[in-house]
Amino acid sequence: MASPYDLIVVGSGPGGYVAAIRASQLGMKTAVVERESLGGICLNWGCIPTKALLKSAQVFEYIKHSADYGITISGESKADFGAVIKRSRGVADSMSKGVQFLMKKNKIDILSGVGKVKPGKKIDVTGADGKTTEYEAKNIIIATGGRARQLPSVPLDGEKVIEYRKAMTLEKRPESMLVIGSGAIGVEFAYVYASMGTKVTIIEFMPNVVPVEDEEISKELAKQYKKLGIDIYTKSEVTKVDTSDSGCKVYVKTPDGEKVFDAEIVLSAAGVVANIENIGLEEVGISVDKGKIVTDDYYRTNVEGYYAIGDVTKGQALAHVASAEAIICVEKIAGQPHVQPLNYNNIPGCTYCSPEIASVGYTEKAAREAGYELKVGKFPFTASGKAKAGGVPEGFVKVIFDAKYGEFLGAHFIGANVTEMIAEVVAARALETTGEEILKAVHPHPTMSEAIKDATEAAYGEAIHL
Repeated sequence: MASPYDLIVVGSGPGGYVAAIRASQLGMKTAVVERESLGGICLNWGCIPTKALLKSAQVFEYIKHSADYGITISGESKADFGAVIKRSRGVADSMSKGVQFLMKKNKIDILSGVGKVKPGKKIDVTGADGKTTEYEAKNIIIATGGRARQLPSVPLDGEKVIEYRKAMTLEKRPESMLVIGSGAIGVEFAYVYASMGTKVTIIEFMPNVVPVEDEEISKELAKQYKKLGIDIYTKSEVTKVDTSDSGCKVYVKTPDGEKVFDAEIVLSAAGVVANIENIGLEEVGISVDKGKIVTDDYYRTNVEGYYAIGDVTKGQALAHVASAEAIICVEKIAGQPHVQPLNYNNIPGCTYCSPEIASVGYTEKAAREAGYELKVGKFPFTASGKAKAGGVPEGFVKVIFDAKYGEFLGAHFIGANVTEMIAEVVAARALETTGEEILKAVHPHPTMSEAIKDATEAAYGEAIHL
């Protein structure tokens, strides 16, 4: 056996490859185990290719409404669904090659195959040829990510009842689609397909769509989706899917009794589960609770030398969370000074439907339940010059401050490109910036981002543009 690595990372998603690069920067001899493509689910089947699909859908929407901008297009515009899918896959492939370049640049070894951790800080890697090779490391990080959750009542067949990977590679656009779940995956695919002409129905078990968001955001998205022609049923549950005929008969328990829907395709988008099976956790003795690997604030498991980051741990299942955890974990391993635990209450969430959603911190309901007295301000994009000029006046900015000390408790945006705006609030909260300081910070005009200042003015009773 070759000399041990300082670090082996199992999985090359946004947690795994970031951990490997940071380790290499800190002088560690590093390797990554990957069974598929570098970049993991996020880069190959999640964050990146879905954004390519969403952009194509958005361009098609612009073309359909070009007359609103004074542009006349002669002839009928059509979406070439196959070309849209091909473009999305091309974007993902190019990004995966970018990660390959970073691995080579940072002198990180790629161990291709399925990894299984073993006692004694060893890993077996089984390649596509079935051959297993054992490797040894001083430290091992488990970053195996997650996969689509399968509902017991909705078994996937990969043809009529599908999950997000198949939704990205369908050969033709379905005439109708029923989406189970209205989290980020559900509402993003609902927009893509609806904008291209598919009749979409969303079934959500909770009282509101995008249920983790502030209630006002949820209601606004539901309103905009209904305008797009998407049917939404909340407080509803799919009990059975019959695929015996050409399409699907979907049985749904609603507040008004059972309803039966016909759909060509059913997309199950009911969240993700961690990939922790058959990777050696039991043999090593690594503790698991409720389907997640148990770690401390620096991602150490209960077994010395073994760490876990990303979707396999209890934090939010988001790419940027995995990357942040990766850096904290590796810097702690390397003995860097002043490594601070991650503040999970200051993690931004972004949903790339149309209109986009971005949020961070407390919802208004959660802040009140926590006992805060609040100053809440809202600013609609109908009053934004930049939004009106861009033809995207839908949505608003909502900010929440502690009335006593001015603490920036939370922010919730819905509108065009708001995912590009939320970082201001994340930085402001990290720096303990108050509402009064946001009021005095000059925001450029005309921009969408000045709506943050306008909403803050509203919270403090100083609104100029409302």
